[in-house]
Amino acid sequence: MNLVKQLGQFPDEKRKEYFSTLPNYINGRFQNILITPPLLEGESMTKALLNSLCKVENTSPKTALPFVVTDLKKLDPKENVLIWFGHSSYFIQVDGKKFLIDPVFSGNASPMPGSIKAFQGADYYKPEHMPDIDFLLISHDHWDHLDYKTVQALKDRVGKVICGLGTGQHFEYWGWDLEKIIEKNWWESIDIAEGFRITLTPARHFSGRLLNRNISLWTSFVLKTPTKKLFLGGDSGYGNHFTEIGEKYGPFDLAVMECGQYNEKWPYIHTLPDQLIGEVKELKAKNFIPVHHSKFKLAQHAWFEPVELASKNAEENNQPITLPVIGEKVNLDQLENTVWKKWWEEYW
Repeated sequence: MNLVKQLGQFPDEKRKEYFSTLPNYINGRFQNILITPPLLEGESMTKALLNSLCKVENTSPKTALPFVVTDLKKLDPKENVLIWFGHSSYFIQVDGKKFLIDPVFSGNASPMPGSIKAFQGADYYKPEHMPDIDFLLISHDHWDHLDYKTVQALKDRVGKVICGLGTGQHFEYWGWDLEKIIEKNWWESIDIAEGFRITLTPARHFSGRLLNRNISLWTSFVLKTPTKKLFLGGDSGYGNHFTEIGEKYGPFDLAVMECGQYNEKWPYIHTLPDQLIGEVKELKAKNFIPVHHSKFKLAQHAWFEPVELASKNAEENNQPITLPVIGEKVNLDQLENTVWKKWWEEYW
């Protein structure tokens, strides 16, 4: 496959002219609310790369991970469900509308063949398993969130794409109908159907599909439906935006929270385990599901550590948590009455 095509395209002059009028776009780059170095002070990319070569136990599962086969095309339209596919890919059917978030079904989180392969068992779901999608949400353009092969396979079965500013340029370059693409800035809202509103909200991260960082926006989403209020978090380090989002839009019935691929050497761009529960509480989320784990090895921690620590810290803080197996239905109407098995413990 043509690597150049997969890279996508830089924002065009019309987009950049508009971006330059925005307070979070300076010198040709989008900016985080807080100063956000890519690495801890005193660290270098060379040191980080060398560290990644060090042997760490259990960064990948020794056996295939468990998954549940759910026929998404035969869901009862009245069901309000979330189904997680590993890492940050998940499907939501709520109040009759279907949403797909950051789908990566090609088996890789990299454009290089054979690299960053999905764990066995976490690679079951493919584009052909997806029903027609009303709204495709893309949090940012990193390879483990925006997968060329996946979105192209879904192109004719997606109603609208909703993403941060600049990310829509990739879809335009890949031949998507311009009328399908909705790009917005943080704090901007879209009324997508009667009783449905999506608001783009800040995240503390970065973007870029190769060497050029931050020419498109990274984001989280607030999804308000006739019966639910959901926080759909993209990748994010800790910051004061969680409190602001909670005050403006909370409380949430459920928050989808990034919890994996962290490292003490890059503490600003991914949430560390001891920060997660604080973020959930600042969002005023009644319940949360930890994601960004159990599919790809992108950091030097045991594959099960993110979900294990999320579960442990939630228990210690009396914070309700949702812990499905890949493909398992999460009933959004019964979150408070569901007891989850610690499935990962059987695969250490």
